[in-house]
Amino acid sequence: MSASGGTRAIVAALAANLAIAVAKFVAFIFSGSSSMLAESVHSLADSGNQGLLLLGGKKAQREATPQHPFGYGRERYIYAFLVSIVLFTVGGMFAIYEGIEKIKEPHPIEAWYWPVGVLVFAIVAEGFSFRTAIKESNEIRGGLSWGQFIKRAKAPELPVVLLEDFGALVGLVLALGGVGLALATGDGVWDGIGTLCIGVLLIVIAIVLAAETKSLLLGEAAGTEDVEKIKTALVDGDVVTRVIHMRTLHLGPEELLVAAKIAVQHDDTATEVADAINAAEARIRAAVPIARVIYLEPDIYHAETDTTARP
Repeated sequence: MSASGGTRAIVAALAANLAIAVAKFVAFIFSGSSSMLAESVHSLADSGNQGLLLLGGKKAQREATPQHPFGYGRERYIYAFLVSIVLFTVGGMFAIYEGIEKIKEPHPIEAWYWPVGVLVFAIVAEGFSFRTAIKESNEIRGGLSWGQFIKRAKAPELPVVLLEDFGALVGLVLALGGVGLALATGDGVWDGIGTLCIGVLLIVIAIVLAAETKSLLLGEAAGTEDVEKIKTALVDGDVVTRVIHMRTLHLGPEELLVAAKIAVQHDDTATEVADAINAAEARIRAAVPIARVIYLEPDIYHAETDTTARP
């Protein structure tokens, strides 16, 4: 997985979540807080998710085979989609179940200093992980807003870690609020309400992740900027006079397929056309280095009769 895949952010999140999961579970044992149990399961699920992202990145590096001639780049999308499923089932659904049970049968929180202390520690640790993810994202985000970055990013790891860390921080605040209200009022129902809110939050984040990774799995085209660069690189004004139509497809975050029908002069020789195609491929790879698989079809362009002409 390349640096743009956010390996440092994944490792930072994994280390933070493992430590936090252990601390939260210990706090649950001593306090009996359902919010702490839900949060410990949440952190454990997040740790598994980071493991899945690292595994997907490793598997995506395999060489192409006759059965998979375009390689395994989409493994990263598959494992990112699995993350959304784990977050929904293990994190969100468990938290909702635990919250409902606690609301039905509330009991006071014991040894309040355990959950409060652990939650404060967890907020600091998650804040460090979130800061690392933000720093790595800013290196490739450019002028995009955070919403646009999550929606348009072709590498799924950083958006996943960003949303997970954001959800973890908000979940910790909800847990702290639930525990605090339960301690202030002496009513354990608030702890259950906090747990229920955590579950709803995780499910919403899981749905967003699933929608974005599903789009990547189905196959997304290159970004608008890269498409324009490729079109510009294709036309040399001599042999290749225009792009009749073109399709692009991400085979993985760092691998792009380009297929285009290009217009050539009717009196060009086969040698001239072949040389022009080779030159066009070289220009495309120079302009957009991730364009590694390129198929160009020469044709004679007739505006009146060419029904395949498209932007």
